[in-house]
Amino acid sequence: MASLSRRALWSFSHLLRQSSPIISRKHVLSIFRGSWRQVLSVGLGASLCAIPVGQRSEPALSNESLIRRAASLVADSTQTLLSQTTYALIDSLTEYTTAVYTLVSLQKKYTSLLDKMNSSEESAIWQVIIGARVQMKKLQEEYQKYEASWTRAVSLSEMAAEAAYQAGADHVAVTVRNHIQLVRIQIQENREMALKAEALLAASQSEEIMKSITEDKNNPPTGGSAVSSTSEEVPEAYLRED
Repeated sequence: MASLSRRALWSFSHLLRQSSPIISRKHVLSIFRGSWRQVLSVGLGASLCAIPVGQRSEPALSNESLIRRAASLVADSTQTLLSQTTYALIDSLTEYTTAVYTLVSLQKKYTSLLDKMNSSEESAIWQVIIGARVQMKKLQEEYQKYEASWTRAVSLSEMAAEAAYQAGADHVAVTVRNHIQLVRIQIQENREMALKAEALLAASQSEEIMKSITEDKNNPPTGGSAVSSTSEEVPEAYLRED
């Protein structure tokens, strides 16, 4: 049986040498060895693939975790809204305060030149003052609009902080409340600056009014005294006739 196998192998090798004389016996044996190695590796890989391996899956999130995540997302969104509205309000308050100080400066300049101007100069300065007042009024309406948006953002942030606290996201609630406190301090500082400018404007307008009254008393209209004396003499004439 062994001799038969050797004969078959010899015959097969002989045929290979005849069909391709370049291929040697060692090369034939290496082909068989490589083939068996490939077959063995493929079979082993298939066997390993067939072995069930435990799959690692993430644990399902609980309802509490999902609510906590949602509350955190809402808190982040409200903080973004609060930051944007705070920036807009501070910017508009700064522009309004600058416009008020500009008007204060013009009012003081006008008051100081009140008795030194002719009618044309006074009219020209009044046109500038009126334009400054219109600009100040426009900026005031603008900052009041942003103030309303900022107030709503603060309210939303407070509700988001409370929702985060109720959901168990305590650190998120603390962060939101600290943010609210910080922006309130910033807005209060800018409001105080605007109020100070408005107080100066009111004082300058009062000064202008008082000086205008004083100027009118010192410079009465022409013929004013004659009219006054005539009006006083009329009753005496009527008494003499009686």
